[in-house]
Amino acid sequence: MVLPILYSYRRCPYAMRARMALSYAGIAVEIREVSFKDKPAHMLQVSPKGTVPVLVLQSGQVIEQSLDIMYWALQQHDADGWLREDPQQQLLIAENDGSFKQSLDRYKYAIRFPEYSAEHYRQQGELFLQKLEQRLQQSAFLLGNTISLSDIAIFPFIRQFAAVDSVWFETAAYTRLESWLQHLVNSTLFESVMTKYPSYTG
Repeated sequence: MVLPILYSYRRCPYAMRARMALSYAGIAVEIREVSFKDKPAHMLQVSPKGTVPVLVLQSGQVIEQSLDIMYWALQQHDADGWLREDPQQQLLIAENDGSFKQSLDRYKYAIRFPEYSAEHYRQQGELFLQKLEQRLQQSAFLLGNTISLSDIAIFPFIRQFAAVDSVWFETAAYTRLESWLQHLVNSTLFESVMTKYPSYTG
């Protein structure tokens, strides 16, 4: 049987969330691990943007954005109701993918943005951390006591932010956020999508 093809990069947070949604929905895919130094010709042919993830369905349809891949997967199967009729879901994801991602990139690669210090960029990112911490004071997950799309879409970026200075994060006043992050990092679902694959050379 020919499977859908997922061009992916193991450590990319966008690819992580796409892989998690596909796995949760029970959709088997052929994962092609991308080397950014030598991107596969087929990936560039179907998606000239040259970034991951890219999902190529059996029909030939190409889904180029991680959130679109997640929504497509959940439309096929969503046993635990990750999709919610809650406007906060889209707002949280939009803030994560927008202003927080910008702060994350500048915090992680502060040497490339010498206008301000790494601490300055971290403080900018903390505005989002504080918002999440407040939500998690009320419930186990971002939209209640069960996992939603927003948890899975956001957590790979919080994981990356925490890893920039893990000692700082572990001692910062984000106890609920840290517990939430560890729960997701240690989940069977996350572990199952972090398998290492050799770079695809076809």
